[in-house]
Amino acid sequence: MAVFPVLRAGSGPVVGFDLDLTLVDSAAGIGATVRAALAAEGYPQRPSDGELRPLIGIPLEATLAQVAPSADPVRVARRYRELYPTIGVPRTTVLPGVRQAFAAVRARGGHILVVSAKIEPAIRAVLDHVGLGSPPLAPDLVVGGLFAAAKGVRLRAAGADVYVGDHPADMQAARVAGAVGVGVTTGASAPEALRTAGADVVLPGVVAFAGWFDGWFDGWYADRAERGERRHGAGG
Repeated sequence: MAVFPVLRAGSGPVVGFDLDLTLVDSAAGIGATVRAALAAEGYPQRPSDGELRPLIGIPLEATLAQVAPSADPVRVARRYRELYPTIGVPRTTVLPGVRQAFAAVRARGGHILVVSAKIEPAIRAVLDHVGLGSPPLAPDLVVGGLFAAAKGVRLRAAGADVYVGDHPADMQAARVAGAVGVGVTTGASAPEALRTAGADVVLPGVVAFAGWFDGWFDGWYADRAERGERRHGAGG
């Protein structure tokens, strides 16, 4: 496949990614930290990894309210965030194909964003742990604490062309951003749920992203080039 030059410096596509269960398998670390935080605060609930998995990606306080309704979600969330760097981060692993996906975006002159409901320090700790926190693959922008439409607003402000995520709320974010929504099934959501939420394409994981992205980029580049030629011809 031909390699296209970028239209102008810095004009490559802007691609956003969710973090948990999109770029990394964080389920074991999240589960261990939730249980440790509840125990540290004196609550008896011990939700299993299976109970927690469908809730990964939504705001932490909402997760705690569901799995431990008698607990104070704000207090437990505070303890969770204290414990996560030493309990959760070491149990997190990068998912297959992520480095290739980032490299494919870089090869096309693109920019990489990571936008997650996780707080920013935790995102950066995870990226460092799995080897994605340093150049040349380190994201150009990391934003935490956002979910669903709020993610979309930030993605739109960043000029996102594509957003990749495992949760229906990520597809809502893509719609709000006016970006192509790429759903991946490495989380708890079935393909149909992602499509119903607005996914333009559903992949079995980020492992399939690089191949899809090359084909998408060809059309994106051709459209940008054609519109640029039209403006030039019109004296723009």
